[in-house]
Amino acid sequence: MKWQQLPLGSIQTNCYIVENPDRSCLVFDPGGDAKKLINLLNTRGLKPAAILLTHAHFDHIGAVDVVRETYKIPVYVHKQEEKWLGDPALNGSQFFPIIEPIKVNPADHIINDEGTLKIADFIMSVYHTPGHSPGSVSYYFEKEGVVISGDALFQGSIGRTDLAGGNHSQLLKSIHDKLLTLPEDTYVLSGHGPVTTIANEMDSNPFLNGF
Repeated sequence: MKWQQLPLGSIQTNCYIVENPDRSCLVFDPGGDAKKLINLLNTRGLKPAAILLTHAHFDHIGAVDVVRETYKIPVYVHKQEEKWLGDPALNGSQFFPIIEPIKVNPADHIINDEGTLKIADFIMSVYHTPGHSPGSVSYYFEKEGVVISGDALFQGSIGRTDLAGGNHSQLLKSIHDKLLTLPEDTYVLSGHGPVTTIANEMDSNPFLNGF
């Protein structure tokens, strides 16, 4: 399995493309620039099987409908943010004047519980990691040693908690209980900024002192 980071949209949110040797792939958090993303997928001959969202803030969902319609694939989101997709007040887009309010059609699959998720030949674990937002989830590929953490954990930082449904203490608990328990050599594919590892964040992240 390979993965690629692709910053998209007005604030360069990281979209991730995870692919298997047969060229099938999953698209995580297509935040914008749909044409750029589709051109890359087509140029590389990739065959998307699904769109998975770590959460439903506007900068993670801007290209969802175009990519979904182009490839006729389903969208996954956590139940606590099911209504955020079509509500610019909840997804935050109405508060950012640099963009148009974003309304995305309902998701095809609702993530209700943690556990194993299998899509095509991809197998991952889903962890509910709220705090940045109520329905934030992280997707962990154990065999490959990769976790897609959305805006929960960054290199040297953590997600902001001053938006709707944010909770600082809950975020720290999510990071401690769900992410820092992963093997230390696990790569953390964050929603913004560079890739890091669990070990690096345990050793040097100033927001995690005391954990």
